[in-house]
Amino acid sequence: MAQHQFQTEVSQLLHLIIHSLYSNREIFLRELVSNASDALDKLKYLTVAEEPYKKLSFDPRIDISFNKDEKTLTITDNGIGMNDKDLADSLGTIARSGTKAFLEKLSADAKKNSNLIGQFGVGFYSAFMVADKIEVISRKAAEDSTWKWSSDGQDGYDLESAGADTLKPLQGTSVILHLSEEGLEYANRWSIEDIIKRYSNHVAFPIYLSYDEKEYDDKGKEKGSTPKTEKINSGAALWQRPKSELKEEDYLEFYKSFGSGYGAGTDEPLFYIHTKAEGTLEYTTLFYIPKKAPFDLYHADYKPGVKLYVKRVYITDDDKELMPTWLRFVKGIIDSEDLPLNVSREILQQNKVLVNIRNASVKKLLQEFRSLADNALSGSDEVKEKWQTFVSQYNRPLKEGLYQDYGNREAITELVRFKSTAVESSAEKPGWTSLADYTSRMKPDQKYIYYITGGDEKTLRSSPLLEAYREKDLEVLIMDDEIDEIVIPSLHSYKKPGVSGASAEGKTEGKTEEPSWELRAVNRSGADEELGEKKDNTAEKDAKPVIEKIKKALGDRVKDVKLSRRLHDSPSCIVADENDPTMQMAQMLKAMGQADMPEIKPILEINGDHPIVAKLKDIDDEEKIADIAGILLDQALLVEGIRIKDPSDFVKRLNRLIS
Repeated sequence: MAQHQFQTEVSQLLHLIIHSLYSNREIFLRELVSNASDALDKLKYLTVAEEPYKKLSFDPRIDISFNKDEKTLTITDNGIGMNDKDLADSLGTIARSGTKAFLEKLSADAKKNSNLIGQFGVGFYSAFMVADKIEVISRKAAEDSTWKWSSDGQDGYDLESAGADTLKPLQGTSVILHLSEEGLEYANRWSIEDIIKRYSNHVAFPIYLSYDEKEYDDKGKEKGSTPKTEKINSGAALWQRPKSELKEEDYLEFYKSFGSGYGAGTDEPLFYIHTKAEGTLEYTTLFYIPKKAPFDLYHADYKPGVKLYVKRVYITDDDKELMPTWLRFVKGIIDSEDLPLNVSREILQQNKVLVNIRNASVKKLLQEFRSLADNALSGSDEVKEKWQTFVSQYNRPLKEGLYQDYGNREAITELVRFKSTAVESSAEKPGWTSLADYTSRMKPDQKYIYYITGGDEKTLRSSPLLEAYREKDLEVLIMDDEIDEIVIPSLHSYKKPGVSGASAEGKTEGKTEEPSWELRAVNRSGADEELGEKKDNTAEKDAKPVIEKIKKALGDRVKDVKLSRRLHDSPSCIVADENDPTMQMAQMLKAMGQADMPEIKPILEINGDHPIVAKLKDIDDEEKIADIAGILLDQALLVEGIRIKDPSDFVKRLNRLIS
């Protein structure tokens, strides 16, 4: 027998589960049944796809039994099974990266929410909520050795070879829970049956419960018992049943049954979409949109949420090609009638049938998203709240679709939302606007959609760059998401001229054109043209000596110094050259590891009418000019939320001027 220590993350997780997740202990059974179902899915696939497994006798099932006297509860499946390496890898470590960081971020309140188990995919460990000790006996399909894993959930686990007779199925896994005092309430027929019907009723394999049915005489005295085994779930693939037969609660129960295998995360979805396509391609899809975005939504190794079936035979649940990356928050099922059962997982992304199903599924999802958005305009408070939740959780991945999915860009553009100077917004209730709403509020002669990018909404709303736009009552979109720096340049414009269709006689009915508006960043050079103002040559001439002084003082800290026509109250601001990334973008790229990126120098714009700038005309002291110029640049950087290189130098300059 070999003794092993848990990884640090596992020990931390077990401590969290045992001491903090007691609010809903019963979900441990949902998680173990979900794991058993996955094991059966995997072996079912192998028995039809790979030669070594086709000869196996396989009648998939899950068995549950309990012994109240011995305080045990056992869940057994005859699925793929595990060998010693699988047991050590699966039960001794947590493969999902980011788990430790996720646990550290949990608030005290969040720790009491047992649904978190489903979020980060460690369902097996939830059994320690009800067990003092767990034994796992397993034999991998097509192998001869049986292995036993055991642990009390403290510091480590034991792993040893077990006798062949310790596991009744020819292959599979038996999880034996030695129940704690808190767990004894689940060692009875009624509790188990109730949990299975609520959480796992639609698992696609039969679940059998074995128990002793007590017998009584005429006087009500117990005279013995009879062993009984009965099927306690429907065992039907819910997604294949006609929608007319299904009720709302059926869909919600099925969603709950996803467990950690899908990473559903919450007990109820925001909404779901059930589609059955017949014709050239036959397939069924059932997609759920979670109320809360999965915790690993922005991890490179995120867990895909969609399972692929072929003729109700499970194929894979770890293929990121089943859905585009920007729709990685979608959970659910794709079941095809046209794919071959032995389709290689490696060539799935090149398979034309799957590509067509994926493309059609994306369009269907976009239609449903658009329908929800449209209904929210005049719908009930519940519908409006649903749309607000969707935007708050998934606006960012939708933006990713703008530059990842060119074919659907127009549809995605109508869905993405932005904050705006024309819409009130708060931390509790962000205000959102669409590009369509923005254009409906545009001035009659306005040619551009104006926006400002940066990392903080409050900073952007108070930016000096917006002063001239406020004066002219021009709306500016507040883009405070770092992804906006990448997305918007790829979008470039909104709405393009469209041409109407030809008549039945083949004659053109004529063009029905819709204006095309270019998106313009206010933190770029060229604001004179954007604001529609003509250059004042006299002002340019008067400011030239001051500009030359500032240029000389700042040297290579700036790309250029210009007279600004966008400033009214502030003395200075920074903008980016049309051909350069913004300072915020440069900072973001460096944070992402692009350390070799050349330094981006800003353009400093000065307000010729501001008293500080005006006084520079009469100052000849080069040291004082250098101090004022340095402060004009540094304060412009600070106002835009950009860290200055030398704060101590800024303070020294400021102190010299004050004294």
